[in-house]
Amino acid sequence: MVTSMRTTCTTLLLLLAVPLLWGTSVMAQPSTAVDPTECRTEETALVQAMDVAQTRGRMLQRRQLAEQLAAVQLRCGTLPPVQSREASVARLQKEIAALRTELDRAEAELRKLKQGL
Repeated sequence: MVTSMRTTCTTLLLLLAVPLLWGTSVMAQPSTAVDPTECRTEETALVQAMDVAQTRGRMLQRRQLAEQLAAVQLRCGTLPPVQSREASVARLQKEIAALRTELDRAEAELRKLKQGL
């Protein structure tokens, strides 16, 4: 239980720090100067927060973090190369499979709760 609380607290701190990092870096920098170290730090924090959100089944939060990551990458000029159509299809299929798995888990939990009533 202590480990679970630590994990939850760590996750919450990380999720709270991401918007702060993003907000302060945007305000602190002039629009023309971009610090590559700060960009990598922001990208890393967002990717970690996305991973945490996905493992916890918070797909909406993950999607929002992905949008923030794209904004940081655009600002920093570190956008990944454009994916091929096949890669985009594969990525979407993987995301759909993850969403279906989460939906199945939630439906199973709902069935258990209904049976307990």
